[in-house]
Amino acid sequence: MSWDGFDLDGIDDNVVKRERAKARDLRRSNWWKSKIGQGCCYYCGQQVGGGELTMDHIVPLSRGGKSTKANLVPTCKSCNNKKKTMLPLEWEEYMENIDSMK
Repeated sequence: MSWDGFDLDGIDDNVVKRERAKARDLRRSNWWKSKIGQGCCYYCGQQVGGGELTMDHIVPLSRGGKSTKANLVPTCKSCNNKKKTMLPLEWEEYMENIDSMK
């Protein structure tokens, strides 16, 4: 099974579709508008403005995550593109490696 080119490790396509629909609904909610209104990326802390923030699943759908308020965060496009399908621990290790290279 695949979705947008990613192997979903046995996660049912219908489950992914349902979770993406939930995320779209949450994007229209006052809760999400409040989150992006702060204009701050969850991962790097950079102030980028609400219009520049994207919605990210902390635990990606392709790794078993769900579209719940506890699993959705505003991120800058740069962090979201770098994180892709990483789990939180994988992201932390990635960021530590980048910091050690500086």
